[in-house]
Amino acid sequence: MYRKLLKKLNANKVRSKAEYKLEVSPVIDEMVTSVKNIVGESDDIVQRDFVIGKELKATLFYVDGLADENGIETKVIKPLLHFTEDAVARLKGDALLNHLTKEVTNFIEFSIETTYDDAILPLMSGETLLVIDGIPKFILLETRSFNQRAIEEPESEIVVRGPRDGFNEVLHTNVMLLRRRIRDPNLTVQFGQIGRRAKNDFALLYVKGIANMELVEEMRYRISCIDTDNIEGTGGLEQYVEDNVLSPFPQLIRTERPDKTTSHLFNGKVVIVLDGTPFALIAPLTFEEYFKSPEDNYDRWQISSLYRVLRYAGAFIAMFLPALYIAMVSYHQGMIPTTLALSIAGSREGVPFPAFVEALLMEFTIELLREAGVRLPRPVGQTIGIVGGLVIGDAAVRAGIVSPIMVIVVALTAIASFSLPAYNISITFRMLRFGVMIAAAVFGLFGIVISYILINIHLVGLRSFGSYYTSPYAPYYFANWLDLVIKAPVTVIKKRKAEPKTEDPNRQV
Repeated sequence: MYRKLLKKLNANKVRSKAEYKLEVSPVIDEMVTSVKNIVGESDDIVQRDFVIGKELKATLFYVDGLADENGIETKVIKPLLHFTEDAVARLKGDALLNHLTKEVTNFIEFSIETTYDDAILPLMSGETLLVIDGIPKFILLETRSFNQRAIEEPESEIVVRGPRDGFNEVLHTNVMLLRRRIRDPNLTVQFGQIGRRAKNDFALLYVKGIANMELVEEMRYRISCIDTDNIEGTGGLEQYVEDNVLSPFPQLIRTERPDKTTSHLFNGKVVIVLDGTPFALIAPLTFEEYFKSPEDNYDRWQISSLYRVLRYAGAFIAMFLPALYIAMVSYHQGMIPTTLALSIAGSREGVPFPAFVEALLMEFTIELLREAGVRLPRPVGQTIGIVGGLVIGDAAVRAGIVSPIMVIVVALTAIASFSLPAYNISITFRMLRFGVMIAAAVFGLFGIVISYILINIHLVGLRSFGSYYTSPYAPYYFANWLDLVIKAPVTVIKKRKAEPKTEDPNRQV
């Protein structure tokens, strides 16, 4: 499928470039007119006309707010105005161009372009476009300067012990954060653009000598097949490159933490950083990655192992606890200890709904409160989440709509879902929980077992860039179990993970 899409994309690119390509004229008025026709009637495109010497016309174009106007004034316009008439008359063509760029660009990076296609895109990115009469070329000056959010602690991945810096929305800042941690010259950074109209900048990163080049080529190939006007952040990019878009399980890791990204780079994975978003995408992904936290690398191995066991238990509770309650109360009362069964029966006395409807109402209410807490301003959202849960739960019990034990089950399920380090996998578990509840209401424990088997069948057949999603469980790699549910001391873990395949499998000698 990707091969066919790539052929179609290349054909479209050839046609569009042929239609868009214009012949560059040495006459400045024609060049200025062509640039103005391409950029349209945008009020933020600034045009400044001036004269070099006494007769040589020149024009600057830049985007207001993206370019450094003070730098343009002091480092570009003033040096050009100081040229004498004799120097301009003595030099012509490329000789004049070389002389001007050497004098002007002492403190500014520049590039020379010969087509409108190559000149307009940097202009719209914040560079300054300089055209000079008699020279059929474009001079692009690096004058980008715009405000950016400071490097702050990530809000979606909080750790107690670890670095406090996180990605922001500027691509080059995010790449710098990774470069600061990886000083190996084998760290390869390749820039590119996605989107026919938006032309979103992105960076592809991998460590040469560790990452499998087939994985790198596959990632490049899938990105090159994207043919759309605009990429809506890393969430949209993830859906374009993942293997199975219909699966509820994420197939790429997304993170705001540079330290976590660095760890994955040294495990042979490929990272995509997209301009305009503080999240990086990491491929491939295996299911067990969602139970690991960056904090595991900063605590002692005994503490990290305990936390991981709690996360696995929390995942099981988040998905199956309401369904188990429904199955036990509705079908398998004989499996409940007598004292507990009498307590449940007493608490459910007077409740007008069956266990399934009771659980469905409470789960739906919790999801509404959770969504409301996210959308509201932070101080108000936290208050709504806590107070709303207490008030509604207490009022529902007092009104006899739900039983007290149902409130305990739903509250424990909600807490367990928050124990998972990755927010997106907790959403998947919450979504699947409703399906397992329906199966438990229809078939009892048999429905829960069938649901569990179907989920595992789907996971075993799922792939992430050719890697098995359930590795190292299936296929079975015993060496990788040293860093799975139980985290062994770092001195014992000497091999990288079996998935993805790496060129250097040894982590340490």
